[in-house]
Amino acid sequence: MPKQDILQELHLDHEAREGGGQPWLWRLLLVLVIGGLAVGGYVMRLSQTPTVETVPAEAPGVGAATVLDATGYVIARRQATVSSKISGKLAEVLIEEGVQVATGQILARLDDTDARAQLGLAQARLSAARSQLDQLRIALEQARRDLKRQEGLGARQLTSEELLENARTQVETRAALLEAQRSQVRVAEAEVAVAQVAVDNTIVRAPFTGVVVAKAAQLGEIVSPMSAGGGFTRTGIGTIVDMDSLEIEVDVNESFINRVKPDQPVQAVLDAYPDWKIPATVIAIIPTADRAKATVKVRIAITAKDPRLLPEMGVRVSFLEELGQAREGVLVPAGAIVARADHSLVFVLDGDRVRERRVTLGELFGERRQVLQGLAVGERVVSEPPPGLVDGGRVIRRDGT
Repeated sequence: MPKQDILQELHLDHEAREGGGQPWLWRLLLVLVIGGLAVGGYVMRLSQTPTVETVPAEAPGVGAATVLDATGYVIARRQATVSSKISGKLAEVLIEEGVQVATGQILARLDDTDARAQLGLAQARLSAARSQLDQLRIALEQARRDLKRQEGLGARQLTSEELLENARTQVETRAALLEAQRSQVRVAEAEVAVAQVAVDNTIVRAPFTGVVVAKAAQLGEIVSPMSAGGGFTRTGIGTIVDMDSLEIEVDVNESFINRVKPDQPVQAVLDAYPDWKIPATVIAIIPTADRAKATVKVRIAITAKDPRLLPEMGVRVSFLEELGQAREGVLVPAGAIVARADHSLVFVLDGDRVRERRVTLGELFGERRQVLQGLAVGERVVSEPPPGLVDGGRVIRRDGT
């Protein structure tokens, strides 16, 4: 092929390239690239914008403020696992879980065959002793009549001194035998009483009014007040709880026990009923600390009794302090305060940005701090400012605004 022809083949046809191409593909690609860059920049900007939670500054007002929060459990101060006084086989069990029982109500009966046999034997001995006592009483009366007769004869010299002395001895002997038999009767009566107690001990009664929360033994089982060690003897028949004795017990960190005092008002919330506010008061602070947990136990009385309260329920309590007269300034969460070298500040919401605001602090009320100057009621502050938050910084509120 001639050299000119080869060069002609390699020559670009600019008209064909410009007129016969597809320019819309280039434009589409350019739009996609620009859009991707814009989305990436927006996402990057959002990732650098912190998400914060804001709360309004509140007026202190009059009432009570929380000074301490703690967790604990509902407990029963009066609770008993009921057992029998003697060992024996259960002949009857009259309780079930959840049943209300009254003081003295029969909960169970043991087999009383042996006890009743002993009672019958003691009663028979008592009857025999009383019969013998009657015989000796009659004999004494006869001896006294004989002595009286001998004394009459002796006054008229119609009997001997020996017969008179014998009559006197008979009276004294019969009187001594009668007194001894009376003692035997008393012993027999005591034996009957003991045998009756043994029979009564086969009946298990409720020691106080309450609710059965556990049934530990069944019909036919052997129960004993002490464990036999073999694993087949029950030491309890059931557990009773006095629901009127329910109270709350919490462990308070010893660092904050100075915020708790007797008769202090408390608001309790059960884990099972988070919307139910239960009024309560501090009963006592147990005067000892737990070395392992560094806590002090506090007893709390429940003011309002309710069937929903059950032993061993988890509960959260807030110890309250009366604010008394209306205080100046506003209240904000303690976590909203940012400490600087020579001053304190909060971040106040201004549209989608925050502004630093110097504040003058007052007292601490539990989880809230009093601000005397620098804030007005209703202004929203960042409750927990992140470390990188600065004056004028853009933020995203947690509620999405």
